[in-house]
Amino acid sequence: MTDAAIAAPAAPAKTLSQADWTKLFLGFGAMVIGQFMAILDIQIVAASLPQIQAGVGASADQVSWIQTAYLIPEVVMIPLSGYLSRLWGTQKVYLASCTGFIIMSVLTGLSSSIDMMIITRALQGFIGGAMIPTVFAVAFTAFPPERRITASVIMGLIVTLAPTVGPTLGGHLTEWLSWRWLFFINVPTGLIVLFGVARWGKFDEGDPSLSKGFDWLGLAVMATFLMSLQFVLEEGAKNSWFQDDIILGLAVLAAVTGVVFVWRSLTYKNPIVELRAFSNRNFSIGLLMTAVSGASLFGGTFLLPQFLGRVRHYSASEVGTTMVISGLSMFITGPIAGRLVRKTDPRLPMFIGFLLAGWGMYMAHGVTKDWGFWEFAGVQACRGVGVMIAMIATQQITMSTLPPHMIKNASGLVNLSRNTGGAMGLALLATSITQQTALYYNDMTSRLQTGNVEAQGMMAGLAARMAQLGVSDPDGAARKAFSGMMQQQATVLAFGDSFTLLAIGCFIAAGISLLAKPAAGAAPPPSDAH
Repeated sequence: MTDAAIAAPAAPAKTLSQADWTKLFLGFGAMVIGQFMAILDIQIVAASLPQIQAGVGASADQVSWIQTAYLIPEVVMIPLSGYLSRLWGTQKVYLASCTGFIIMSVLTGLSSSIDMMIITRALQGFIGGAMIPTVFAVAFTAFPPERRITASVIMGLIVTLAPTVGPTLGGHLTEWLSWRWLFFINVPTGLIVLFGVARWGKFDEGDPSLSKGFDWLGLAVMATFLMSLQFVLEEGAKNSWFQDDIILGLAVLAAVTGVVFVWRSLTYKNPIVELRAFSNRNFSIGLLMTAVSGASLFGGTFLLPQFLGRVRHYSASEVGTTMVISGLSMFITGPIAGRLVRKTDPRLPMFIGFLLAGWGMYMAHGVTKDWGFWEFAGVQACRGVGVMIAMIATQQITMSTLPPHMIKNASGLVNLSRNTGGAMGLALLATSITQQTALYYNDMTSRLQTGNVEAQGMMAGLAARMAQLGVSDPDGAARKAFSGMMQQQATVLAFGDSFTLLAIGCFIAAGISLLAKPAAGAAPPPSDAH
């Protein structure tokens, strides 16, 4: 397939008039706001889980399901949305998704029990999942070539900013109003989105003939595979992975149904997900890079608040203030990254972006217990700039050489790859922190037990201090205090290892990114270039 053959149907026959451009921009802008709302809702509850737990009378184990219940069904809708968009048209799918999302947001906010909240959050994630990939598809099908980088920059800002500001916004909403407004806030925003998409969002027509021979078996297998995989990734770290029978069983189920799903998609005449896009090398490499950028984005957003909360004992608002550097760096970099990708071979900014993101993470490998806002400022700025550049370049590499009829399905796979990469990254990082903390703590304990002179001197000094304070059992109090100090130090060292692990992943991705073919956007001629 030549570039000309691919580009010809994608490029519009004539330049958009000002009126058409305004309508396209308003419709796409409304969809982007909805996309931001859907991505934000994943993280907005992160800083307010204790308040929600008290409000619905949930246990510590149950409250984690408020996030998990949203994510597991969402991964099914993301790839399914491509098929539904081809069947009904993008506008109808988006309006239905947004309407259901608003209704489920209200019901979640009104929840009086944890069971009701888990059910409504699951439906909210499933129905609202279509609002994320449909925006991506519109950017590469409705926009003329010279506008696509601009659309990619807008999407990149949304995808990166929403997880970053989510916990901060959630913490402030809970503090100012109540935790229920974490969900009620979607109503006014959602109504604006509905109006904008209904008024200006007519981008394409559906194909009702696709309803004939709908692959119900493929849907069942895909749903089982993706939900099992997501559950394993979300819950595996806290349940000791395969030592837990449920995790082991679901991992086996995911492996089996994953193979069946691939076979069904490649052999059925009308598959729900078109996997033939993987024959395109740039798409395959781009999908892998998208997974890595997702791991870097969500992994960095996970590690820093965890460190600040567990080691520095920061409040939600203090964590948000510290994290603002990351959001600002991404916001400022977006337009620059768009220009860089437009003017050069996208492989070069993708390589540079992953190098910067990796270096930003590696800067924190020597983190100490005293690190705060200023120490993490450089880490966040470097990572934020790198992730934004890498993400926009990756979008261009992934989609630029695909024929137009594959883009709607491909957009679902790209978003699924980002989410799955993020989930895998979080699972790997959470496991690394747990295991390395235990390893470092045991190492320090063994040194104490073998008569390390320095450790014994510290213990003696602590015991003397406790005796001066009038503690009834100075030796016991000294052991407890010293154990707490060792636990803190072990945790800090474990976080340093996790930052390094994330950096290594980015460095490897930088190398792999050079294997992509030159994208159509790398050359000056105006084919499917921008």
